[in-house]
Amino acid sequence: MDSALQFVPIMVVGFAMALGLTPLSRHIAMRLGVVDKPTLARKIHKDHKPLMGGLAIYVAFVASLLVFSPPRHLFELGAICAGAGLLSFVGLLDDRFNLSVRVRLLAMLCAAGIVIAAGIQIRLFNAPLLDVLLTLLWIVGITNAANFLDNMDGLTAGISAIASGFFLLIAFMQGQVLVSLLAAAVFGSAVGFLAYNFNPASTFMGDMGALVLGYVLAILGIKLQFATQPLSVTWMIPLFVLALPIFDINLVVWTRVFEGRSPFEGGKDHTSHRIMALGFSQRWTLAIIYTLCVLFGALGLVISLAPPAQGLVVGGVGALVIVVLYIVMIVIRQRIQKRPAA
Repeated sequence: MDSALQFVPIMVVGFAMALGLTPLSRHIAMRLGVVDKPTLARKIHKDHKPLMGGLAIYVAFVASLLVFSPPRHLFELGAICAGAGLLSFVGLLDDRFNLSVRVRLLAMLCAAGIVIAAGIQIRLFNAPLLDVLLTLLWIVGITNAANFLDNMDGLTAGISAIASGFFLLIAFMQGQVLVSLLAAAVFGSAVGFLAYNFNPASTFMGDMGALVLGYVLAILGIKLQFATQPLSVTWMIPLFVLALPIFDINLVVWTRVFEGRSPFEGGKDHTSHRIMALGFSQRWTLAIIYTLCVLFGALGLVISLAPPAQGLVVGGVGALVIVVLYIVMIVIRQRIQKRPAA
């Protein structure tokens, strides 16, 4: 097995480039008017924030990969970078012009199609059509989940860093170089941007960054493979590593459906908003969510190492925790709605 030190330069370059390019992206965003304006119904921040931090994330991610990646992986990595580039561009247009949901979904499907054409897809049913449809659903779902999650300073960047860190650890232990390269690049670029995005944030990544991070995290989940563990157990591992984004998008979508609103309508009904409603500050809310993300990532790591029977038990316990957390979030929402209007 190769040394873990080989992935350190990728993280360092991704971190340094994101750290150095974010102030430039912030300046460009202010000049072009790509800013997030505060609204009482949807936003927590109270002043205009530049939105092009995703430019720094994308450039840092791609550059760190291209500099250190072995030639044998360039085809797949090229497809991933192309799909991420498409989403970065569409995300920029959305941040500036507020594109329709259909346009954004079409872009996500096209980006997913690029990596599917390169051979990156889920192979669960041994039926090409079903596997392709599941791959499209997974990539579009996780990409949207990361975008939904970008509702608080440091949230999507921090969770992306934690999730990619677990993907890196699990992939390295399985001897998977490509997944380790991707995870290291995401980790470095996300942490470098987080230096400016942690509360109080001086800049936001916007859709330009959130779509890219969600897209690559989805691909990491697809590419993660196990030589000794059966598929009946290993399918749970990426679900637990990405449990927080998956949990949040399901919580928000079903809440809005049951309340008679569009799933794509913004609002303060995310996991982060509900925790803050209990009286926690933004930083304490981040700490709680980061902790949950680490705990679920650790469950994924344990499942990857445990014998199949024990892995199923650990997965069952994790699922029970998620159900309890979901019930808690529903109760909090009900209490919020019962409060008298200010």
